[in-house]
Formats: sequence, C-alpha cells, structure tokens
Amino acid sequence: MDIQITHIDTACILLEINGFKILTDPTLDQAGGIYHHGFGTFSKKTSNPSLQSSALTGVELILLSHHQHKDNFDNRGKEFTSNVSTVLSTKQAAKAIPGVTGLKEWESVAIQTPAVQGLRITATPAQHRPWWVPEVLSGKVIGFIIEFEAQKNGVIYISGDTVYFKGIHEIARRFQIDLAIMHVGSVQFRYLTGFGRYTMDSKDLLKSIQVLKPRQVIPIHSKGWTHFKESESDLKTTLSEDPLLAKKIMYLQSGVKTAL
Repeated sequence: MDIQITHIDTACILLEINGFKILTDPTLDQAGGIYHHGFGTFSKKTSNPSLQSSALTGVELILLSHHQHKDNFDNRGKEFTSNVSTVLSTKQAAKAIPGVTGLKEWESVAIQTPAVQGLRITATPAQHRPWWVPEVLSGKVIGFIIEFEAQKNGVIYISGDTVYFKGIHEIARRFQIDLAIMHVGSVQFRYLTGFGRYTMDSKDLLKSIQVLKPRQVIPIHSKGWTHFKESESDLKTTLSEDPLLAKKIMYLQSGVKTAL
C-alpha cells in the first residue's frame, strides 16, 4: 500500500492512499489577512500555503473538521471545496454548506473507490475549547478515523482541533491507532478567555500519545496564525525530552511529499 502525505498549510494536508487523494481542513489563502472567527475572536494569517489550489488536482475526498473558523477553512479553501464531490464534516457544516455530508460522533461512511478497498471514515469526538467555555461559543468539531482493508498495524487518526479530554480515551478504547495526525499550536485568545486553550499544546499531545499509543505521530496545525501561542520550536523541544517518544514523531516539511 502506497501512502504519502504532504503538508500544505496549518491543518491542511494532502493524504494519498494508492493514488486516492484526501485533503483535510482546506486553508489556501495567502498570508497577511486578518480574519474574524466568531464571538469576538480574530487573528492574522502569517503563512502561505505550500501548494496553490491549481496544483491540487484530482482530490476526491475532503475531511473538514469544522467550518466555522477561518484557520481551518478559509476563503480559497471554501472555494476549492465547492468543486470536490465528497466532503465530510459536522452536521452543522452540512446545514451551512451545500454538498457537505454531516457526521455525528462515531458515525461512519464507506467511500467507494477501486484504489482503496474497504475505505471507511468514522467521525470522532473533539473538544475545541477549554472545559469551562460552552461549546456553543467554539462550535462543534470532529476528528476522523481512516480505515481500509490493507491496514496491518491499526488505523489513521486525524484529531481535528481539540484539547486533551476524556474523548481521547474512548478513541483509544475503540481503535488501534497506527498513525496519529494531531492538531497542536496551543490556540488561545487571551484578551477574551485568558490562557484557556482551544487546541493541544505539547503537554496535551504527550498525554494523548500515552493514551492512544500510536506507532507514529505527525503534529500539524502548529504555526501560521497569530492566535497559536506555542511555537513549533518549543513543541519540538518538549517532545524531544523523551528519547523513546521522540522516535515516534515525524515532522513534515511543508510542500514536501513524504512516504509513510
């Protein structure tokens, strides 16, 4: 089974499984814009996508963890998504965006393609907020499990924007994780909710790895916006302190296709 991954920008990756192309959380705008994310939150985009929309040909499936925040679904990302036949996201996204199929937590859908036998996507829970902030403010988010017949060491898990919470334990109970693609960055809006985190920092990631026990871990969503409060270098420093754990971590160079 030929599996390749390319980081494009923020949480946007291109995952190619036997040539079947899956794109996640499309963020394709150029750097420099200031975006409003809802309920008084805003930030500036500081990174450019490593690939332009025109280079992303043949994408057959988009996995959109949530639609309400521009750092996961920006203007060009939304435009690109409108031309892809199958888009899986939350029930709320399905109500807001034509053509999106909405999934509840633990709901699965089979994807028919001759390239990947038995391809199946399952929505997983995510908590995109500190525990004391109501979900109505941050909005619903899901992660994804990717399964197919040729897998030998477990499934692929994409966390979506989430902090460490009890749902991580339930994911570990239900699935053997081979590859965990984890959204980090320690998102904070300090002028509104202090040091409350909306995505994992390195400590949350460490706890999640201990629970999920994946064979390999790829951190993404670690830079590119001013509301990300843990630098990529600080993340790498913390994760390098455990030599055994460090062997599991793969860091992607944006725009470079990497074989898994």
